[in-house]
Amino acid sequence: MAEIIPSINVDNFEELSRRIKLVEPYVDWVHLDISDGTFTDHVSWHESKDLIGFETKVKIEVHLMVDRPEKKIASWLLTPAARLIFHQEATKNHELVIEKIHEAKREAGIAIRPDTPWLKLFPYFGKVELLQVLAVSPGPSGQALSEEAIHKIGHIKHTCHPCIIEVDGGVNLQNAQILTKEGADILVVGKAIFEAENLKGAIDELKTLSNQVAK
Repeated sequence: MAEIIPSINVDNFEELSRRIKLVEPYVDWVHLDISDGTFTDHVSWHESKDLIGFETKVKIEVHLMVDRPEKKIASWLLTPAARLIFHQEATKNHELVIEKIHEAKREAGIAIRPDTPWLKLFPYFGKVELLQVLAVSPGPSGQALSEEAIHKIGHIKHTCHPCIIEVDGGVNLQNAQILTKEGADILVVGKAIFEAENLKGAIDELKTLSNQVAK
């Protein structure tokens, strides 16, 4: 069964807070997309100081779609984020970023974009808590999932069965079961949850679909 984590990709902290409160009763984690206009042209809310002291019942994972994360990770480690995900393509100092995250007693994740070969994650098997396959170009919510992402998940899981694989971008009711069958352990879902007529119902249906897959 894959875990369902709502993705929040918005341009202000008020909306971010509102969405966290909406899903709090139904999930254990939320996923915050952080884009500051460097690693991606898209800009979303990215002010770490807003999150300091923020209280919520759910755990927070922060997806840093930023360039040179080694220069910015310290400010995000001041927040309540329990897991921090950075991009393989954004730095040459991967080990340093992982070390800083672990020194702060947080979980580390490393992500790749749709055009990055999955083998770029190979050096980090066993060194991070999570491997993320980004299934859309870094940017706004609502993009269609890349078919190549499905194959990447399968290759990674076949090569490293214990690895925890998260897929982010374009996940919905139509592909959740396929992604879980390929080996995804975490499905990050935005539009299919927050634009659903029944938010709780959408989360429940996603959980049911992923639970029907026998691994």
